[in-house]
Amino acid sequence: MLEKINKIEDINKLSLKEKEFLAEEIRSFLIEKVSKTGGHLASNLGVVELTIALMSVFNFDNDKIVWDVGHQSYVYKILTGRKNKFNTLRQYKGIRGFPYKEESSYDHFETGHSSTSISASLGMARSRDIKNEKHNVIAVIGDGSISNGMSLEAINDVGFNKTPMIIILNDNGMSIDSNVGGLSSYFSKISINENYNKIKNKIKHSLDGTKVGDGLNKILGRLKDGIREFLVPSNYFDNMGITYIGPIDGHDIDLMIKVLERVKRVNKPVLIHVVTKKGKGYKLAEECPEIYHAVSTFDSEIGVQGTKKETYSGEFGNVMVKQASKNDKLVAITAAMCDGVGLKEFSKEYPNRFFDVGISEEHAVTFAAGLATDGMVPVVAMYSTFLQRGFDQVIHDVAMQKNHVVFAIDRAGLVGNDGETHQGIFDLSYLSLIPNLVVMAPKCIKDMDKMFEWAVSNDYPVAIRYPRGRDNFDMPEIKKVELGKWEVVNKGASVAIIATGKMVEKAIEVKEKYNLDVMIINALFIKPLDTDLLKKLVKEKCNILTIEDNVINGGLGSNILIELNKLGFSKRIKILGFDDRFVPQGTVDELYKQEQLDIDSIYEEINKLRKDK
Repeated sequence: MLEKINKIEDINKLSLKEKEFLAEEIRSFLIEKVSKTGGHLASNLGVVELTIALMSVFNFDNDKIVWDVGHQSYVYKILTGRKNKFNTLRQYKGIRGFPYKEESSYDHFETGHSSTSISASLGMARSRDIKNEKHNVIAVIGDGSISNGMSLEAINDVGFNKTPMIIILNDNGMSIDSNVGGLSSYFSKISINENYNKIKNKIKHSLDGTKVGDGLNKILGRLKDGIREFLVPSNYFDNMGITYIGPIDGHDIDLMIKVLERVKRVNKPVLIHVVTKKGKGYKLAEECPEIYHAVSTFDSEIGVQGTKKETYSGEFGNVMVKQASKNDKLVAITAAMCDGVGLKEFSKEYPNRFFDVGISEEHAVTFAAGLATDGMVPVVAMYSTFLQRGFDQVIHDVAMQKNHVVFAIDRAGLVGNDGETHQGIFDLSYLSLIPNLVVMAPKCIKDMDKMFEWAVSNDYPVAIRYPRGRDNFDMPEIKKVELGKWEVVNKGASVAIIATGKMVEKAIEVKEKYNLDVMIINALFIKPLDTDLLKKLVKEKCNILTIEDNVINGGLGSNILIELNKLGFSKRIKILGFDDRFVPQGTVDELYKQEQLDIDSIYEEINKLRKDK
């Protein structure tokens, strides 16, 4: 069946049975391709029938759809002319793992972070109405994302102004980690209410196939609503002004098509609650959807195999358990990323000191500030790209009030194949400009213990950023952590290389490969700078090279240049980092080469500085 689908019109030529066969073929296709490229598997396996139903009812040449987060858009990509390119999924210069407007006219809005779909779709719907156009706008959002503050703000706007649009709530019981919070519990109660579902199904089957069915449907519609209100009281969405339909089986193509056909002509906002199974059709993913949420390449017959190699995330988890045993005020906070950031063991050892607030980064930061105000020592662990969402809270609620909050910023720098939306290349810039905030980075995994011990023990707001994965080679741990003091890794005569985080490793690799006589300095503090060491470099008239895995604008090198200017620096400085653009997907090594941060490119810059003495 899949071979017959070359354009979206081809789906409507299929019978219901053929669409069901198509769903199974797509699942096999997804497992085969994603096992070779890596990507988001479980979430896409769960929306196969939903996507087929949507494309059977709507014409996305005119109608518009926004996939929240976007990691579940693979099926949509397959059915909109991109299946023959799927071997390039998430590869360098290949098709994206998220919606991307330059890739296809069917990608109406680019997503990558959660909870943007309803706001974006509402904007499209209001634009449609202003221009007197006639098309549908659909937002597909998960039960984890809908609890985010941005989604709730959008729902409030939709319901209050009664803007016609369709919201598909894809309820699969989990986001990345298991969902938490009041709304998650609410959806679960609705989804599993057997009495309501049985009565609803009896009514449906009694009306199907009868001559008076349509008339009875109209008469009994209010009765069904009354039954629902009795068994599932105080429906949240109806009370907000949005017509709620559901829950319905998200794997029943026929039922979904019938429901979608009805609601697409309704001139008011509608939310369809669809219940799906994450990982459906692949037993391993069904049993462990959190493992198969995002995968690297794997053998589809054997499944994903765990790694015992030490990672930054894993070491952070070890450090947190160790520090908690010594400090009963230490607490950990994450935003639906317990496993991802390495806090699973901590959550087991200290359940009353572990808080997963769901996909609510802004809340996580201010919640931590409140804990710190009352004498606790909160550590907020999240990915660099997601902390961007709590920027105002870091300024206003943490730094301005000098609250002792520690930010553990995972996936800093390049993350590779997830592309623009997930590269953690802005945190040094957006954090360094905030007064009172100390910003740090370990050069290797071994430095994590001493750095976090210092951050937890000293009464500063502190951000520690570190990369995904592991070290490439063994390096000695830092001997001492002292506020604003850098580590001289090795002495040299020709050029002083000031590197931070993962880039210290690169500086050492360059030195060893080309046998260079250069000084390498580990800028473990990005803020404050080591002004004493900078004064020494100015006095010794050293040419300086700075290296960071962050955008150059506002980063370490820029701040060093500002300080050197104050000190009367008269020699040459070269700042290496990412230029003023978003970095696309690819392997980390491919992207370092593209951005001229690979070993050979760094060597060329060192050579220029060595010659210009």
